[in-house]
Amino acid sequence: MQPYVPDALPLADLDYRLLLPLVGQANAALARYDGLLQGIPNPAVMLSPLTTQEAVLSSKIEGTQATVDEVLEQEAGLLKEGEKYQDILEISNYRQALFKAREYLQDYPIRLGFVRELHHILLDSVRGQDKTPGEFRRDQNWIGKAGCPIEAASFVPPNPLQLPDYLEAWERYLDSDDVDFLLQTAVVHAQFELLHPFKDGNGRIGRILIPLFLYQKRILSQPMFYLSEYLENHREEYYERLKAISAEGAWNEWIAFFLRATTAQAGQNARRVAAIRALYDSMKVAIQETTRSQYSVHLLDAIFSKPIFRSSDLAQKLAADYGIHEKTTPGLLRQLKEAGILLELQAGSGRRAATLCFPRLINLAEGREVL
Repeated sequence: MQPYVPDALPLADLDYRLLLPLVGQANAALARYDGLLQGIPNPAVMLSPLTTQEAVLSSKIEGTQATVDEVLEQEAGLLKEGEKYQDILEISNYRQALFKAREYLQDYPIRLGFVRELHHILLDSVRGQDKTPGEFRRDQNWIGKAGCPIEAASFVPPNPLQLPDYLEAWERYLDSDDVDFLLQTAVVHAQFELLHPFKDGNGRIGRILIPLFLYQKRILSQPMFYLSEYLENHREEYYERLKAISAEGAWNEWIAFFLRATTAQAGQNARRVAAIRALYDSMKVAIQETTRSQYSVHLLDAIFSKPIFRSSDLAQKLAADYGIHEKTTPGLLRQLKEAGILLELQAGSGRRAATLCFPRLINLAEGREVL
């Protein structure tokens, strides 16, 4: 099988009679979602569980098995070494890459060097750390059943000698304005996956790029549109549509799939954001009525940004961020626990602090009752 030769961008001869109605639907759904996003006072804090969920689901597509609550429990010190621990490290790295990207994009556009930096964060100290993190591949790789020779591969990415030229063309396409930015996002993601520029981690980096590109083009007010839930639920079709581009040049079918995915996921994300906003607003009232504290909003923000936590860690965070005396926090947490707002996962013992959680937010992020 010969290495894949990617199509030149922008694409020619797309079926706009098929695609433009889908473009309109997807843009309308995304605009409704972004309208909700713009109404969130502090999206990085309030929507932190959605970022964690994206990291979990995008990593799950690649085979990890951890859940949102397990990631949060690990961060609070409840889970230890083991296979699950390795999965959680991969998810934590993905989330760290998302946070890093959000900071970077405030000042700079997406560049190949930045993509390499994200890749380095993604593979730091996890499976794949021996696959040259942060470096584009210099060898011919291929995709197929484990251990299969290149002759039996299902896909052979571009020749590594030509890869730099293809990547530079992809970067130039990022800077251009195609017929529609959502359609362009579909092409940006697929072309990256087909170039397969890294030895490992291509799928996750390609999915991270989706909200980043939409933010760069100012379609989103925050780089917080996460598509992995839909792609995980339609994983087989996701891979088949990408594969059909290289096998049959089926760009129209891929773009149509991506636009339908965007429409469906934008609706789901909008419902979840609205539910999180409603929970935040109701908890603002409930925590104030429960504690009668001038620090109630700071306390609320802290448990939203980290809904499973050690009481000592929360006390230190509140002291560092807001100057709240560390001896004040235990009393506030006790009141919230007695009111049923917080749940104790592990009691304090000796010098070990208690581990608490905010179950309503975790259940909302998971989409099911887990706590």
